[in-house]
Amino acid sequence: MAFWTQLGLLLWKNFTYRRRQTFQLLIEVAWPLFIFFILISVRLSYPPYEQHECHFPNKAMPSAGTLPWIQGIICNANNPCFRYPTPGESPGVVGNFNASIVSRLFSDAKRLLLYSQQDTSIKDVQKLLGKLRKLENSS
Repeated sequence: MAFWTQLGLLLWKNFTYRRRQTFQLLIEVAWPLFIFFILISVRLSYPPYEQHECHFPNKAMPSAGTLPWIQGIICNANNPCFRYPTPGESPGVVGNFNASIVSRLFSDAKRLLLYSQQDTSIKDVQKLLGKLRKLENSS
C-alpha cells in the first residue's frame, strides 16, 4: 500500500472511532480548552509589571572548591536582586566573599589545624614582651 492510502485509512478509522465515542471526544476537546481559559484568567487577574534588569550575586559551583561553594550558599541564602552588575560577574572571579565572616572563620580554622610545633610565633611574642619590659624598666 502507498503511504497516502495508509494515512487516509488511518484517519478514516480514527474519525469513525471518535464519532462513536462522543463523550470521550467532548472531554478530549474540552479539557485543554478548560486549562487554557484558566491560564487566561490568571494572566488577566495578575497583569505583568515593569521590573528593572536583575543581577544576582555569583554562586560558585562545588568544583571551584569547598570554601567558595559554602560561601555562595551561606552569603546568598536570600538570593537578592541588584539593579547593577555585582563584583563577582567579571570573568575569572570565583567569589567576592574575601571579607566575609565565613572566609575569616575558615582561614582561622585552617591556621589552627595546620599549626605545627616548629611555629615560633608564641616564643617570638614572649621575646617581644621581655624586651618591652626591659624597655619599660630602663625608662
